[in-house]
Amino acid sequence: MTPEEKEKLDAYLKGIVLNLPDSPGCYQYLDDEGTIIYVGKAKNLKRRVYSYFSKDHQSRKTAMLVSKIRDIKYVVVNTEEDALLLENNLIKRYKPHYNVLLKDDKTYPSICVTNEYFPRIFKTRNIVRNGSTYFGPYSHVPTLNALLELIKNLYPLRTCHLALTPENIAAGKFNVCLEYHIKNCKGPCIGAQSHEDYLQSIQEAKEILKGNTAEISRNMLREMQALAAEMRFEEAQAIKRRFDLLENYRSRSEVVSNVLHNIDVFAIETDGNSAYINYLHVTNGSINQAFTFEYKTRMNESREDLLALGIAEMRERYKSQSKEIIVPFPIDVEMDGITFTVPQRGDKKKLLELSILNVKQYKLDRLKQAEKLNPEQKSVRLMKEIQEALHIEKMPMRIECFDNSNISGTDAVAACVVFVKCKPSKQDYRKYNIKTVVGPDDYASMKEVVRRRYSRIMEEGGELPDLIITDGGRGQMEVVREVVEDELGLRIPIAGLAKDDRHRTNELLFGFPPIVVGMKTDSAVFRLMTQIQDEVHRFAITFHRDKRSKHQTASALDSIKGIGEKTKTQLLKKFKSVKRIREASLEEIAAEIGPAKAKIIHENLGQEH
Repeated sequence: MTPEEKEKLDAYLKGIVLNLPDSPGCYQYLDDEGTIIYVGKAKNLKRRVYSYFSKDHQSRKTAMLVSKIRDIKYVVVNTEEDALLLENNLIKRYKPHYNVLLKDDKTYPSICVTNEYFPRIFKTRNIVRNGSTYFGPYSHVPTLNALLELIKNLYPLRTCHLALTPENIAAGKFNVCLEYHIKNCKGPCIGAQSHEDYLQSIQEAKEILKGNTAEISRNMLREMQALAAEMRFEEAQAIKRRFDLLENYRSRSEVVSNVLHNIDVFAIETDGNSAYINYLHVTNGSINQAFTFEYKTRMNESREDLLALGIAEMRERYKSQSKEIIVPFPIDVEMDGITFTVPQRGDKKKLLELSILNVKQYKLDRLKQAEKLNPEQKSVRLMKEIQEALHIEKMPMRIECFDNSNISGTDAVAACVVFVKCKPSKQDYRKYNIKTVVGPDDYASMKEVVRRRYSRIMEEGGELPDLIITDGGRGQMEVVREVVEDELGLRIPIAGLAKDDRHRTNELLFGFPPIVVGMKTDSAVFRLMTQIQDEVHRFAITFHRDKRSKHQTASALDSIKGIGEKTKTQLLKKFKSVKRIREASLEEIAAEIGPAKAKIIHENLGQEH
């Protein structure tokens, strides 16, 4: 775009913005092909749209959006609630590139009550606008099936597709089927069940589908007691069977409080570019709808904006008429006749906690599912969590951890293990014999090893770590810092893993002076840190044992002049130990390594024959 074209475009957009009304509404940004690339809502259209063009944007995504705007359209509405609903509908209709993307693209089943003379009730995924009534959709299919099973057991309704009009029934066009004979249907097709009685059953079934089970249960109880008082025990028993079925269903549904009625509950969790929103609908203290869905965010939308959009989506989808909405935090949205509640205690607080529990579980399940499909995604998530927990500049793609091992200063060794993308990189592990330190001085040993490792990497142009971890507390961290920063001039974050008196990892330290990083001991990050610590400890201990074992078993042979490594190995392979070599005869040794070397061994080990 030439400077002249840019100036002309700016003047055009400025003219639109300055003439926008100070009213609620929705605005649409279009690109040079006339495609809608963003839809937004506003309490005040002029003020909101003006904010996009009046300043330099910190967000790269927002700056990119503004650079692509070539035209602006808008729709004025009466209220902020109308703006929210219109925004939701426009996003779903046009799917603009820069708006959130609703990931819930499944068709969930609903329960249909047909608009017929003798209505039917069944499960369907197709919504036909022919006067039928739909309940749902149900994201949890077993809940839907349980409802249909309950209604089937309570009310023997027809399942056939016959055209049961009054004229056809009067003309005797139908015969009863098997369902009638096994008492799953009362035979309305032959006039065995009246229209009024059938519709009474349909009405009660609708109330159950709405969640109004308490009133039906009370009516059944009253009817049962009245029949029993009249000595009509068989009829009372039939009612009791239905009453027990309904009570059993109610006991298995989530009952919070009988005083809570017609309430919506929402909770939200975010993770990177995803937002998860849970919706619960409560009727007569029971949860009769529960659904969690995911948004893919595009423009760093706030949690408040995402939750408002989720509320609009769910209330429209489930045709909710609730006058109270429970939310986890205040949102700046006004809806006519609707009260937003952020509960602090009591039954409503329990409901909110239940919604939060559901959305967290959904988020965890989605992450596990994604990690199975893309194992590297788990590593990236862990590295991001470490980066955020320690507030370091780079993701720790390469982590190195050190540990010392010695017994009273003898056979002192050290080890370094390397984790790349949170996985052990065993080809990069290194063992070190301590050369300059006499006696059990862990700090001096650590200094020597760290100095040797990173001096060599710098000389050879190797890869430096993004994070160094010491198997120890504040003292170990400080000596590592002295070498890395003061001597070598490197800027590498240093953390420490400290253990409790039972030798179990119990805290992660970071910073100078070191402070404890708040982290749950059952979190994935803490488990990774424990794995790194266990691995370096295992590697160091194994190296130390090998060295000590070699020193102890081969020391007597090492001191014999004229006996090389090959001969020692041959003898130890045959006799298994120095003690058995000493006990063997000259002939037995000579048979293995020859008479000349056997004589040297015999003389130096002081054998008597």
